[in-house]
Amino acid sequence: METRARFAKIVWLGLLCVAALSVLLLGLRAYNSRTGPPLELWHTYVPQELTAGQLDHSDWNAYLNREDWLFQQVRREVTDRLPASARVASNRYFEKSPVYPPGFDHDWNRSYEMLPSGKPVGAVVLLHGLTDSPYSLRHIARIYVAHGFVAIGIRLPGHGTVPAGLTDTDWVTWMAATRLAMREAAHRVGPDRPLHVVGFSNGGALAMKYALDSLEDRRLVRPQRIILFSPMIGVTRYARFAGLASLPALLPPFAKAAWLGIVPEFNPFKYNSFPVNGATQSHRLTTALQEELIRLARADRLRALPPVLTFQSVIDSTVSTRAIIAAMYARFASNGSELVLFDVNRRANISQILNPASPLALSRVMPRFPVAYRITVIANAASGPENMQERVLEPGSLQWQTRALDLVYPSQVFSLSHVAIPFPPDDPLYGARPDEASASRYGVALGTLVPRGERGGLILSLDTLFRIASNPFFPYVSARLDETISEPVRASGAYSQSADARKTTESATAPERSMPVNADGLSDDLLTDDEVSAAP
Repeated sequence: METRARFAKIVWLGLLCVAALSVLLLGLRAYNSRTGPPLELWHTYVPQELTAGQLDHSDWNAYLNREDWLFQQVRREVTDRLPASARVASNRYFEKSPVYPPGFDHDWNRSYEMLPSGKPVGAVVLLHGLTDSPYSLRHIARIYVAHGFVAIGIRLPGHGTVPAGLTDTDWVTWMAATRLAMREAAHRVGPDRPLHVVGFSNGGALAMKYALDSLEDRRLVRPQRIILFSPMIGVTRYARFAGLASLPALLPPFAKAAWLGIVPEFNPFKYNSFPVNGATQSHRLTTALQEELIRLARADRLRALPPVLTFQSVIDSTVSTRAIIAAMYARFASNGSELVLFDVNRRANISQILNPASPLALSRVMPRFPVAYRITVIANAASGPENMQERVLEPGSLQWQTRALDLVYPSQVFSLSHVAIPFPPDDPLYGARPDEASASRYGVALGTLVPRGERGGLILSLDTLFRIASNPFFPYVSARLDETISEPVRASGAYSQSADARKTTESATAPERSMPVNADGLSDDLLTDDEVSAAP
């Protein structure tokens, strides 16, 4: 009895400690929410999007009509009511600002359809990321259109209008919007034409979830290809507790606790402020996705999954690269899928300040070989020719096939980033080298800003400017998409690809060669001896 009583007392004390700690943390969160910048109209006005049920019974035109109404409401409730303090050039909601989206020739916050010049040979649906807009995949859409596809870029509910829109939406509604876009794509081209789905970040999770759902639900049209950019297959484990951080917001004086970041909105096509609900919904989506992957893999249903082509930076502070491999690709059957990884710059001129873990990132995510999918690594060597190399390991193989590419890592860039993959260097908003004709098209060229000065002199964190926003290897991405799109199109005989639609990234003087992999799945000349010995 004494032992039982002692145990009960320990448990009781433990519960009291947890409760006290929780109250303390919530108190600190409530106190912190009283500091910092105030909430603005775009943080408090919540547009009324269609619900998941309404989306499942809507068509594309109804969605566009609702979207028109939403933007009219934003104009009336936010833009027309701005106080004098918010009528500044850096505010995307001020109608006289150079970054005011309705003032552009095209507002890429809205859903769009791009049509080829001739009869469509297929259709593609493009799903953008969290806090993002349809702008992010417009370059990918244009590649598809050049191949004769109809491209449908949907603005996911809660996005493109005001950041407060993300405080009152959920992943189930995003999935309903995905289904709507896929219905429209199938309607556009009919059942006998190729249908692809492309997802970026959170949109990558939606694309995969839809494809998995279509394996079991015959009412859903199945895609023939899945293309993913920095897909959100897994997020940090702390995201599951994000909702607790917003509890103080239940009391009006602590409304700012519902936000993880309140930042000026100077980006015309992406929210800078981030609500807690965004993190919560991303975690719920990735949890549901991983659970479905496990269930379908155990039932041997993933053999029917269409090929998945993923482009991913080995260093990614937003999503888990390891989860892409261990939670998704490791469960794939041999269905023609491929994972393309962009390694860190092993010739960067900043080795003295580089995190020692960064050069090891590739070895730490690599699986044990052989595997059922194709792995491609885009990397350079610490010495020798500076050209990037494409290193390919075919499914079931233990031999790397290597070729040189006519691409090099910019000397001051030490890695790619989560946000950079789908943007070419000449993108007018995010590109590092926007062409002169488009450099000021959207009021600011964020990819070119390299400010120097004292801390506190800017309206944004230097982290925002430090992160690379465009992909110096986009020509390689474009060429790989050309190959992927062309194969089923040529098989249909419906479209003849023009000679200038393709881009080459190979070095004409570099022959292909093979090399064995080591025990950790990597070739010995891909990593240094220290890196090989440090691999798990």
